[in-house]
Amino acid sequence: MKNLVTLLTILFSSVLCAQTTISGKVTDSKSQPITGANVYLDGTYDGDTTDDKGNFSFTSDETGSQTLIISFLSYETKTIIGDVSTLKNLQIKLKEDMEALDAVVISAGTFEASDNSKVSVLNSLDVVTTASALGDFVGALQTLPGTSTVAEDGRLFVRGGDANETQIFIDGIRVFTPYTPTANNTPTRGRYSPFLFDGITFSTGGYSAEYGNALSSVLLLNTIDEPDQQKTDIGIMSVGGSLGHTKKWDKTSLSVNVSYINLAPYIALFDDRNDWEKPYEGAQGEAVFRQKFNSGMLKFYAAFDTSNFDLTQEDINLSEGLRFKLNNRNFYANTSYQGVLGNGWSLLSGLSYTIAKTDITVMDSDIEDDENSAHFKLKLKKRFNSRFKLNFGVEHFTTDFDETFNDETFNGSYGFNNNNTAAFTESDIIFSKNFAMKIGVRADRYALSDEFKIAPRASIAYKTSENGQLSVAYGSFYQNANNEILKFNSEVETQNTKHYIMNYQFVNDGRIFRAEAYRKEYDNLVKFDTEFEGFDSNFNNSGSGFAQGLDIFWRDNKSIKNTDYWLSYSYLDTERNYRNYPTKAQPNFANTHNFSAVAKYWIEDWKSQVGFSYTFGSGRPYTNPNTNEFLGEKTKSFNSVSLNWAYLLSQQKILYFSINNVFGFKNINGYQYANTPNMNGVFNRRALRPAQDQFFFVGFFWTISEDGSDNQLDNL
Repeated sequence: MKNLVTLLTILFSSVLCAQTTISGKVTDSKSQPITGANVYLDGTYDGDTTDDKGNFSFTSDETGSQTLIISFLSYETKTIIGDVSTLKNLQIKLKEDMEALDAVVISAGTFEASDNSKVSVLNSLDVVTTASALGDFVGALQTLPGTSTVAEDGRLFVRGGDANETQIFIDGIRVFTPYTPTANNTPTRGRYSPFLFDGITFSTGGYSAEYGNALSSVLLLNTIDEPDQQKTDIGIMSVGGSLGHTKKWDKTSLSVNVSYINLAPYIALFDDRNDWEKPYEGAQGEAVFRQKFNSGMLKFYAAFDTSNFDLTQEDINLSEGLRFKLNNRNFYANTSYQGVLGNGWSLLSGLSYTIAKTDITVMDSDIEDDENSAHFKLKLKKRFNSRFKLNFGVEHFTTDFDETFNDETFNGSYGFNNNNTAAFTESDIIFSKNFAMKIGVRADRYALSDEFKIAPRASIAYKTSENGQLSVAYGSFYQNANNEILKFNSEVETQNTKHYIMNYQFVNDGRIFRAEAYRKEYDNLVKFDTEFEGFDSNFNNSGSGFAQGLDIFWRDNKSIKNTDYWLSYSYLDTERNYRNYPTKAQPNFANTHNFSAVAKYWIEDWKSQVGFSYTFGSGRPYTNPNTNEFLGEKTKSFNSVSLNWAYLLSQQKILYFSINNVFGFKNINGYQYANTPNMNGVFNRRALRPAQDQFFFVGFFWTISEDGSDNQLDNL
């Protein structure tokens, strides 16, 4: 018996001697203990959890070189490799995970409308349910601060910049002709329906070095990555109809959407100020094909639209009016691939091609425009860790533009062929959850003007409290002159702006507050010495200007039950000397004050969503030839109240009503003056008013889907 006890003692002692104790303490970057961190040897069951003092200790039978893993939620996982005999009394500091939800987000100059963003001022549903937008994503964005109310145009005018200073991209690839052409004093619309998009980023300034050839702003549209199910959407509207279908397979999906618009029945009921020979008619088709791979996704997007109309507009200098006829065909194709290459590398590449043909007749003059444009892009991104990311890439833009002009006195053709090549690099540096920086540079080679430009960009964000943060941004931006200038003189130099931005943002439980101050300095703007751009114009780059102001945004979907609302206000101080301006002045597209209020309320008993939008824009400058002051007078303020009502007849059937400018405000967009004075020496004028003071819309929308619950609220 004694011998047995001795043997067991020897065996037990040998086992104890074979085990190794692994111990240490886990703290954060401020040397505060982390409680509950997981510590274990990789590939084994040997491990421990830290106590309230951050300590851990456990034993293991493993020998030789081993891997010790230390992990805790919202901190970067740490790995220690060494012989188990050295893994004693360790002092381990964990770094905060900079991709945690409460980390600082660089937000200066940028609004996001996305369901997947950490901080979105809008979501995809908002873009199309805003009462004043009429289903146009641009109309919804015009309720955000930083935009000016230019009701007769319909495009985005951002922070004192004209509409040509904003560029639009789909899945990171340039759209060259984003708007449908239209007549004077008639607002245009974006070509692309919200049916196929689930994310929008709207940069009002200071945007990434990845994007160029835009002086003021970029708008990024992202197509849906993966539809949730197969469905068919049917729309019957007072102005036309639409049909959409999504087909989904294992790793492949296809979405198709077609629509047809004809304003003839509407104008027959609600006459407007134009004399229509042929009311507006348009057809549109879009498709997105998606193919998922194990490490990436390929997308192909294509859109085609055609439109035509023929009308006579009132003109103070023409007793019979001004005849204007238009026929437009546009095709846009975009393919992109985004995937993971491994070891922290990822790839984005894409190509777009645009074919645009527009035939215009103005009185006895015929104008034919042909544009063929393409964009190629390749971007690589390296994620070293959650604190440092680097992306860089190259891209090339090409545009071939031709115009022919024929009338009784002149027949001719002109145009240009433009090729721009660019390279860019940008890094995200996350110093802590409270402090982050984005710094980059862009190099552009502009072929037409034979220029090479370097454009640095930088943004910094600091988290001032649990819910608040401060951001600043700086950027230099270059852009070619627009087509109307390049077709007559393709050698004018690029135009330049510098952006300075300071932003404060507070986000807490369904409430967002943003305040942003900025200044933009314009240089090298194109000027000419005739009434309009033409063959006889002398062009130069002597123009300059500035824009500065303050943007305020507040959104709240918590304080009032079933109610979601936002308020935005912009103050703009701007002057510029460009085009044929004789002196520096506030341009006629700029409002000093802009205000928008949007509200949506869900009525459970009625199964309805009602919406309200109010838009205010202070008066815009115009020139009165009866005075000696250039752009010295202002129109009266713009006011419009819009309402909409979506009623669910059943879960998948919606009856929809909307009316713009409910109260029929007599808005004036400006004035047209006679070319010559009357017998009293006074130049007569007429007010430029919308074709109709109000617009009514009625639609029925029916969705047929697998789960029987989807509807088209997100398309209204």
